[in-house]
Amino acid sequence: MKKNSRVILALDVQEEEKALSVSESTGDTVDAIKIGYPLVLACGLEIVSKISKLSEVICDFKVADIPNVNKLIVENAIRKGASGVICHGFVGRDSIEACVKAAGGKDVFVVVEMSHPGGVEFYQPTTEKFAKLAVEAGASGVIAPATRPERITYIRGLVGDLKILTPGVGAQGGNAQQAISAGADYVIVGRSIYQADDPRIVAEDIANEIKTIT
Repeated sequence: MKKNSRVILALDVQEEEKALSVSESTGDTVDAIKIGYPLVLACGLEIVSKISKLSEVICDFKVADIPNVNKLIVENAIRKGASGVICHGFVGRDSIEACVKAAGGKDVFVVVEMSHPGGVEFYQPTTEKFAKLAVEAGASGVIAPATRPERITYIRGLVGDLKILTPGVGAQGGNAQQAISAGADYVIVGRSIYQADDPRIVAEDIANEIKTIT
């Protein structure tokens, strides 16, 4: 995945026309567009192919099943043009390894801690284990919370050179500059961009904020 703006758009909309409009507006500004179940369930998996023509696509399916099911999900996402897939770590090493193998060299990112307040309840006590699994299973990177920058720094110490993607910037209260300064490679921004009157300008503004510290 390219590392220019260091901004990833979380496109959590459900209308195809809106999704494609925002993707077209921001596709050459953000480094990737992350799409999940709301958009895919509303529009079908073909939306991955359509958006992949405008930007790299990360399928945020938070894959969390037995190895064979994980394999099938990831294969389908990659076949449709995804550049990466997000999976959960709590299902164990064999399930993560199945995602990595099925991705065929594309990126697999493991959730090691989530950005919402509930993320501290069950994730935080086991973050170290999930980070270790991500490294040992050959994942490309991990998901860490921009809403808690100190945790990004902690997780950076666990995963070494793996990519760190941080959701929670904007509507959830996370700050892009703080996340990058804490050790993140990319910030993930959703509502602040796709709900804006001009999504491209907002994406560029966040990218420019990051450039002041890098």
